[in-house]
Formats: sequence, C-alpha cells, structure tokens
Amino acid sequence: MTPPADERQRIRDAMDCILGGTPTHSNGALTVVARAAEAQVPRNALTQRHPDLRNEFYARVQDRGATPDVELRLRAEIARLKKTIANKNRELAQLRTDTTGLIRSLNQLTDENDQLRQAHQLPTAEVIPLRPPSPRF
Repeated sequence: MTPPADERQRIRDAMDCILGGTPTHSNGALTVVARAAEAQVPRNALTQRHPDLRNEFYARVQDRGATPDVELRLRAEIARLKKTIANKNRELAQLRTDTTGLIRSLNQLTDENDQLRQAHQLPTAEVIPLRPPSPRF
C-alpha cells in the first residue's frame, strides 16, 4: 500500500500546528501519537515511512528549548519510582528491625514453653487423693 501523496505535507503541517500551540485533531502533546493524530496519518507513517520528519520534529522541539511530553512523563515516572523505592527501603529496614525483636521474643517464649512442659511432666508429691478410687464392676 502506497502512502497518500500529501502525507509528508500533512505531517509538516501537523508539526507546525503542534509547535504553534494550535492543534485541531490532537491534544497537542509533543509525541508521535499526537503528531500522527494531528496529521491524520497512521503512527507508522512517522516511525517507519518518514523517520526524517520525526527527527526534524525533535530537532525543532529541541531548538525551541521545549521538553517533549514523553520526557516529562518519564521524568515524573522516574521521580515517582525513586520515591517508591525509598519508601520500600525504609519499610524493609523496619521489617528487619522487627524481625530481630520477634526472634528474641520467640526464643524466650520457646524457653518458657519448654519449662512449663517439663514442670507439667514431673510427678508432684504434693497431690494427695481425698478419697480412694471407686471399684469398677
């Protein structure tokens, strides 16, 4: 399937609209998806058929000093993930501290349990039956 004859021009016009802040068919994001929507062409037109226009767009964005939306989203995601990692590291450190205390408690309770079992197994001389056992018939 051959691309439409005006596809390159539509992509260039879409770049101008997005960079000019006047998108009509997209959200105006500095992404391949938004440019494809703005130009009303399939995404692969930008990624496979016209990579030179893709590179031109990114060069124009860089010349303007604007940060592409993809980069902004990725930076925000990196910041969120770093925060999550820091929280998980704090939680892990707390769990390691708790584990030490729980092991001490478990050992103490095990010792007490062993002592109680031993005390329960020893016959006591203090227990005296009050009545003799009844005979069984």
